[in-house]
Amino acid sequence: MSPSFKLQYHFILIFLMALRGENRYLELREAADHDPFLLFGASLKRELAGAPLYHRALRCLDMLSLPGQFTFTADRPQLHCAAFLIAEPEEFITIHYDLVSIDCQGGDFLKVFDGWILKGEKFPSSQDHPLPTTERYIDFCDGGLSRRSIRSSQNVAMIFFRVHEPGNGFTFTIKTDPNLFPCNVISQTPSGRFTLVVPHLRQNCSFSIIYPVAIKISDLTLGHLNGLQFKNPSAGCGGIGDFVELLGGPGLDPSKMMPLADLCYSFHGPAQMKIGCDNTVVRMVSSGKHINRVTFEYRQLEPYELENPSGNSIQEICLSSR
Repeated sequence: MSPSFKLQYHFILIFLMALRGENRYLELREAADHDPFLLFGASLKRELAGAPLYHRALRCLDMLSLPGQFTFTADRPQLHCAAFLIAEPEEFITIHYDLVSIDCQGGDFLKVFDGWILKGEKFPSSQDHPLPTTERYIDFCDGGLSRRSIRSSQNVAMIFFRVHEPGNGFTFTIKTDPNLFPCNVISQTPSGRFTLVVPHLRQNCSFSIIYPVAIKISDLTLGHLNGLQFKNPSAGCGGIGDFVELLGGPGLDPSKMMPLADLCYSFHGPAQMKIGCDNTVVRMVSSGKHINRVTFEYRQLEPYELENPSGNSIQEICLSSR
């Protein structure tokens, strides 16, 4: 991993950790000035009809995890800006342009990307997303406000923008909608529990955890006979059309990660594994013939676990690239 990629990638880690730390508290505290009920939880705010809309300024490099209205106003030429948007796993994100004042002819731009992208590494990967990469970019300068609202295909999206003239900028509103069958997810937290369900659909779905983690799979239903097969470098699930794989690597794109284990048959666990990679992915491949389901728990590895990688399935191949 190049130094520049690693630096930018760790910006995401810092932002995600901030969601649980001081910056997250400040954002909630600021929002609570408009809606004191928000301190009881972001989910409660979404359920309160008519609650005041949360407002704040958007930074050139930013992470947004709450619905609300955000305004960017350039105080100087801002040429390389991006906002990472992340919702709960079971939510879509809708971005609505309220006001845009940029100079497209002068080199400004404002683009939404359906997913996250960093140095060519995409989530979801091209293999897992329903749209080709070119259609995942929605450029304001191509269509103006003819497409005022844009909805993501998963719980993450990005906004790229460049504004040359001080005083120019834009305002947009973020809302979230329920996603009954979330397919591709980036976890907001380093620990949790999730059930990934693919109901008779031919698609690949990935759950990404941007931390070294211990994973425990408690239940897997694939429509096959019971069994569990761990992967070696040359083996896999063969001709089986429905399976779950564990992937690990230093980047964002699951298609560029190392395959660590294949789970080819239904079973009732637990099956456990520690993965010392910067990013860990649980990926389900479905043929569309079955209702496939996998339930798993995960937690961030402690520093002492990473310092002593022998045993307990911690992947030394990941640790060597850190």
